[in-house]
Amino acid sequence: MKKLLLIIIYFGIHFSFISCTKDNDSDRADTLAAETFLNVSYGNNSQEKYDLYLPANRSSEKTKVIVLVHGGGWTEGDKSDMGSFIPFIQQVHPNHAIVNMNYVLATVNTPAFPNQFLDLDAVINKLTSEKNELQILPQFGLIGASAGAHISLMYDSVYDSDDQVKMVGNIVGPADFTDPFYSDNPNFPVYLTALVDESAYPTGTNYAAVLSPALQVSNASSPSLLFYGNTDPLVPLSNAITLNTALNNAQVDHNFTVYDGGHGDWSSNDYEDLKTQLSMYINTYLKVSE
Repeated sequence: MKKLLLIIIYFGIHFSFISCTKDNDSDRADTLAAETFLNVSYGNNSQEKYDLYLPANRSSEKTKVIVLVHGGGWTEGDKSDMGSFIPFIQQVHPNHAIVNMNYVLATVNTPAFPNQFLDLDAVINKLTSEKNELQILPQFGLIGASAGAHISLMYDSVYDSDDQVKMVGNIVGPADFTDPFYSDNPNFPVYLTALVDESAYPTGTNYAAVLSPALQVSNASSPSLLFYGNTDPLVPLSNAITLNTALNNAQVDHNFTVYDGGHGDWSSNDYEDLKTQLSMYINTYLKVSE
């Protein structure tokens, strides 16, 4: 009888300890403070860095991630160019984590493709591997501008084999390099070839086609928002129309908006509309459960 009593006491203490531990873990997840980590390294190159904004009360069961990808013709630009999106997201979507990334800019000796797609892959892989430490759920929305939109679209349709990307916000992203706007320009094919690491592609690859997001769309592509200007001197509206048609044919949910103006130089009302649409898609495809 005495032995039975000791066993009951032992298991009572043991289960109380487990219950207490679980409660403490839950309390910790519910009371995590917001944190910011600047210039986090995700590779060996000094440009492979990102800023990470973690919300309060996050957890690995609900806190999804929005990744910002800057533009600059694949050779210029910086994550600071996407800085205006951060307070907007923090205000309207305070329960999401935000990553604002740099990638290695192309030079004469450092090609852009596929390296910049692989930089985005490295960011997503690092965040996924640290999901428990960071208390995030590795499901992602990508918001890219110009070259950053091109990188985001290409990553979603070609490299996102685990379907971690749930939506793409494409702001004036080049989508079809086979468009006469580019192919008829004798300088552009030379420029495009200079951006490519030829050793990463089979001999005879048609780079203009392979690097065109509109030509890589499938029914596995993510829901996308398309924002373009009707007088853009860098990305013709025909590119947007081709991408819109491809998404229609693949039956991918998307919305196509054309603003008056050029390469992002639109009115403040247009940018408010853009943010409203982004917010709607975040709430629909990257919703954080309560």
